Amino acid sequence: MRKFLYLILAVVTLASCSEYQKALKSEDTKVKYELAERFYKEKKFKKSSRLFEQIVPKYRGKPQGERVTFLYGRTLFEIEQYIVSGYQFERFVRSYPKSDSVQVASYFEAKSYYMQSPRYSIDQRETMTAINKLQGFINNYPESAYLDSANEMVSELTTKIEKKAYEIAKQYNTISDYKSAIKTTENFLSDFPGTSFREDAMYLKLDATYNLAIRSFTTLMEDRLNEASSAYKTLVKFYPESKYKEEADKIMASITEELAKISK
Repeated sequence: MRKFLYLILAVVTLASCSEYQKALKSEDTKVKYELAERFYKEKKFKKSSRLFEQIVPKYRGKPQGERVTFLYGRTLFEIEQYIVSGYQFERFVRSYPKSDSVQVASYFEAKSYYMQSPRYSIDQRETMTAINKLQGFINNYPESAYLDSANEMVSELTTKIEKKAYEIAKQYNTISDYKSAIKTTENFLSDFPGTSFREDAMYLKLDATYNLAIRSFTTLMEDRLNEASSAYKTLVKFYPESKYKEEADKIMASITEELAKISK
């Protein structure tokens, strides 16, 4: 019985492949369209996409053009061709602004850009584009069923941008470029006041300010130690139970000791 079922499946698969190959070579647009629709419903997106690709230009300006263009974009998205799917959905929104599918197309346009966002350590231009696209969708469709999803993606991408900026400041501190570390951290805290890396950045500023102070000429040391002391007070004010409390207290003890030496 199992062998019989396998045989039936093989026959159906071969018939489907044969039908698909014939449709690809056919000049009959209707045949391609009907098979592309069927493959789409069967979630055979790669085959569906190939067929839609062939017929999209032929349906442009015709009543079916709206649906063909939209489904072509969806198949591209499903087969992870995000650059092209983003372009196709953007084109759909421009071409059919009054379509019932324009909201969904706008969402998948934005999500296509989201899917192109690289890991945080790489240049984040694609991430910024994705954030702008998603924010545009949120602004245009505040009641959308996709709103929560769009907000989650914005939050994730924003965290990625913040991590990139924080890691740059951290790298300056690692290579002992303390002035750049301090400046970059201050800019980071100003640019991202609500960041999830706020506590980390405040400790980083304390550490960089302290290290700069103790390596300074005597004439500069007192002022810089006082700046480090201020950085400590800011950290413990906002995070009295900071995960960095032990390290911060040790730094503050050293600051107090160095200031006492200077006062003598």
